[in-house]
Amino acid sequence: MDNKKLIFSSSTLPVDEYNKATYLRLFSLSPPHMQAFHLSWLSLFSNFFSTFSIPPLIPIIRRDLHLTPTDIAHAGVAAFVGSIFSRFAMGPTCDIFGPRVASATLSLVTVPIILATSLVNSSTSFILVRFLIGFCLANFVANQFWMSSMFSSSVVGLANGVSAGWANVGSGVAQLVMPIIYSFITTHLNVPSDMAWRLSFIVPATFQFVTAILVLVYGQDLPTGNYRDIKKSSSEPKQAALDVLKDGLKNYRAWILALIYGYCFGVELITDNIIAQYFYDRFGVNLQVAGTIAACFGMTNFFARPAGGVLSDLLARRFSMRGRLWGLCIMQTVAGVLCVVLGRVNSLWRSVAVMCLFSVCVQAASGLTFGVVPFVSKRSLGVISGITGSGGPVAAVVTQMLLFSGSGLSTQTSISLMGLMTIVSALFVTFIYFPQWGGMLCGPSPCEDSAHGDYDQLGQNYDEEQK
Repeated sequence: MDNKKLIFSSSTLPVDEYNKATYLRLFSLSPPHMQAFHLSWLSLFSNFFSTFSIPPLIPIIRRDLHLTPTDIAHAGVAAFVGSIFSRFAMGPTCDIFGPRVASATLSLVTVPIILATSLVNSSTSFILVRFLIGFCLANFVANQFWMSSMFSSSVVGLANGVSAGWANVGSGVAQLVMPIIYSFITTHLNVPSDMAWRLSFIVPATFQFVTAILVLVYGQDLPTGNYRDIKKSSSEPKQAALDVLKDGLKNYRAWILALIYGYCFGVELITDNIIAQYFYDRFGVNLQVAGTIAACFGMTNFFARPAGGVLSDLLARRFSMRGRLWGLCIMQTVAGVLCVVLGRVNSLWRSVAVMCLFSVCVQAASGLTFGVVPFVSKRSLGVISGITGSGGPVAAVVTQMLLFSGSGLSTQTSISLMGLMTIVSALFVTFIYFPQWGGMLCGPSPCEDSAHGDYDQLGQNYDEEQK
């Protein structure tokens, strides 16, 4: 029998020799693994809800603040720029302080900024608030770090996919709920429109505050305890933070995965930002209908991104790492094709149908990307996660500026061009190679040297669990 399946910690889940859970039981709250799982996705859900609580109300906000299309585009770019630096910094922060403290601290720091949305009175203050709120999306890195620390390599793709997928649903829920909150305040509380949209932001701010406190009180960094306690009792030599950072920065696989992630999750960010306004302007639907359609895009994360993680694990059991890479390349390509088609469709309901298919594929590609990330580097996992996670907003900023910020192109043309960029990015998967497992087009190296010790221990565990 497999000895790993017989090892138990204080958790009710079976664990491996590193005390990482070898199963994911979604309806369990058993500590520390499943408790960390649910706290992680719920906290990140609140971050996505907060960040994307603004776009569905832009048709109202732009009228009140007299925003131009250029102002709105710049605000969208600002939200992504804020996310870039915070995501990159979050990786080393998790390596040093642990994901629990890093995640909760960032959420608490950004709560006042969300409340400050109600005080904006100009295009400049609107852009500044969107920039600062974007910082809270860095909790995605803490989320993936936490899951990779809690779950064994045989289920880490599934754990990463479900946790991030359920969290990303927050963007879709925001698209659906914020117009309803605004309408409730104006209709049932008889509050004027210019005040109602400001009061609406009390809801995401309160939600994010509560989830941050829950993470601090009930979360645990690792299967064996919290970072602070383990560091105090550990007799192992401590690795300098600079060494951890340098190891991650020198790993070329991280930068390729950042590019790929940029054109799956980055494309998703752009779509979340523009899709409600796109249907509102192009097809003449009202605010609530546009919000409902946009919500469909974000809410498919509930199953689409987890499906990418599941597919990554299934392909790995059959084809090892090569299966994970082929799955990522194919899914990214299909997502790009559907994005091209979305910009070419002229009918409302066909556009909705293509958008839904596109959302499933682009979100599954994100799940497949983070099915590969945990195997890139063991000692610099936080840095690798931060680099890869930063790829999303970086590509979103570049693409938004090139195609959606006063480029002179129609929105539908820009969407199609974004799809072409996604297809090209998929080709870079072919450059990822692991000496132990090979790459898409070639097998493993016949001889490995000590230079690959960075992930040897993780690789041995991975190979055993694929048998």
